[in-house]
Amino acid sequence: MKKILILFTLVMIAALFGSIAFADPALAEPFTWSMLFKGSSVPALVLGADTLRTLFRGFKAAFNKGLGGVTSQWEKIATRVPSTTSSEDYGWLGHIPGMRKWIGDRQINNIKAHGYSIKNDEFEDTIGVPRTAIEDDQYGIFSPLMESMGQAAATHPDELVFELLAAGFETACYDGQYFFDTDHPVIDKDGNVQSVSNMADGANSPWFLLDTSRPLRPIIFQERKKPNFVSKDDEKDDNVFMRAQYVYGVDSRCNVGYGFWQMAYGSKATLNGDNFDAAMQAMLSVKGDHDRKLGIRPTVLVCGANNRAAAKAVLKAQFIDGGNTNTNYDEVELMVVPWLD
Repeated sequence: MKKILILFTLVMIAALFGSIAFADPALAEPFTWSMLFKGSSVPALVLGADTLRTLFRGFKAAFNKGLGGVTSQWEKIATRVPSTTSSEDYGWLGHIPGMRKWIGDRQINNIKAHGYSIKNDEFEDTIGVPRTAIEDDQYGIFSPLMESMGQAAATHPDELVFELLAAGFETACYDGQYFFDTDHPVIDKDGNVQSVSNMADGANSPWFLLDTSRPLRPIIFQERKKPNFVSKDDEKDDNVFMRAQYVYGVDSRCNVGYGFWQMAYGSKATLNGDNFDAAMQAMLSVKGDHDRKLGIRPTVLVCGANNRAAAKAVLKAQFIDGGNTNTNYDEVELMVVPWLD
């Protein structure tokens, strides 16, 4: 208990020094325990179990600060699906529900067995802290690193979701075709299979038009285990005994996959008014099996930095061509994300 009180006193003194430095940047010298012992030898900080627990709580608080301080973008285009096992099966993705007039017996829509599943992957990020750095009162310099680890864990779903969206031109979805493709199989009113496109080819940076108004959005973020901050800092742990190093890390289990391709349109054509109109028309007119109207309504345009200016010209300019009204002004929400280019 006495050691904890001493460590708490040192932390309060560090905070006082930080306040002084904030008031006068000229005094902004990083606080260390050695400041209290200038002119004399500095005793090494005794690293007992209580001290290490306090240190872990401090590092975990910094991690949680970073974890909670991020405004994610992925939830605007992806649905979070809790997972309870190593993988989840989404064979039902071939059926988009819809009402019909009840005549006679109920018409049972048998779920197509597409065999589409998402397997959870393990992810980790680990940092080694030298024991001597803690003994020599340098633990304060590692708090920003732990906070950055939390921030990285929070943005990890963004990376997964938007990287998968960008990979849709060469990655298969539930029907066996690429998520963005020219020949998705759809049954027409006569029972014949027709090819339907949800993409435009080209040589430019990709942009995407999405309908995110449905319970299942175009991308699935499957979560088995949330980011968990852990440590190996016992004197009996191999990393401490053999290498004099405390280890702190985060791990999680999750993965991403595709939802309905009908709710997404990918284009590598030049992002301009005409091509935007063509993408809108393609999504608004898409039908399901047997010519059933799906009521797709695009809600968001997603692009990277390379298409930012072009996207703003299409959606944010009220007037174009020397004063003509821009009929696409604020037609959909614009999302510019850093994971596409």
